[in-house]
Amino acid sequence: MKINRFSSAVSGIIMLFAAGLLCISVTACKVKSSTFKSSSKSIRVLIVGGGSSHNFDLWYKGADAQTLKNAGFGPVTYTSNTDSIDEYLKNTDVLYLTNNQPIKDPEARKSILDHIAAGKGLVIGHAALWYNWKDWSEYNLNIAGGGSNGHDKYGSFDVIVINNNHPVTKGVPAKITLKDERYYYLPDASGPGIEVLANNSVAGFDKIYPSIFVVKNPKARIVGIALGHDAESHENQAYQTILTNAIKWVAKSKYHRQLD
Repeated sequence: MKINRFSSAVSGIIMLFAAGLLCISVTACKVKSSTFKSSSKSIRVLIVGGGSSHNFDLWYKGADAQTLKNAGFGPVTYTSNTDSIDEYLKNTDVLYLTNNQPIKDPEARKSILDHIAAGKGLVIGHAALWYNWKDWSEYNLNIAGGGSNGHDKYGSFDVIVINNNHPVTKGVPAKITLKDERYYYLPDASGPGIEVLANNSVAGFDKIYPSIFVVKNPKARIVGIALGHDAESHENQAYQTILTNAIKWVAKSKYHRQLD
């Protein structure tokens, strides 16, 4: 009987010791999880693509989304369904518009305007800098700050960084030579105005157009990237740096303040 009592006592001590270890383990896990969340550097990005004359799935859904994931952003969501924009924007920090297909849904248009009014970031890429929508003039006037109605035949040209002190052009070479569609983007004199960060030029031609610029919106940070027709841009390290910097800067994220 004494042996049984002794065994029971020992078993009880062992069980209490094991429970204590389990408690310590669980507590440690909780602390570790909390620490991870508080130091998370992710920025939620929505890429909107789709339309004509460009391979949106390959270069935006594929290449650009991977570039942003490699930079630590996440989640990075892509959609070519413009009617779903208002739903996605509820959980988005930065909107990356690349589409030239119509945005017809009034709720989708309103959600973009609300996103900007709330001070959230916007990056406008290549095809979305065109004058795409005659029934939505506010887009080019106040959101894109202007637009393009034409471009050179696909070919080589130089992109010259004229402001290398801006966070968007940090780490970017002073001159980038690549093949792309040289967009004839012009700011609208009635719009908010733009700050040009990089121009493009072609030898023998006197016309110079913006390639990278900031739209001077009073509430949100907006960056225009006129490059982006195909692999020549999307697989170019300088382009990837510009895109990554732009997403960070327009997000106004805590972890990006070191670049400001």
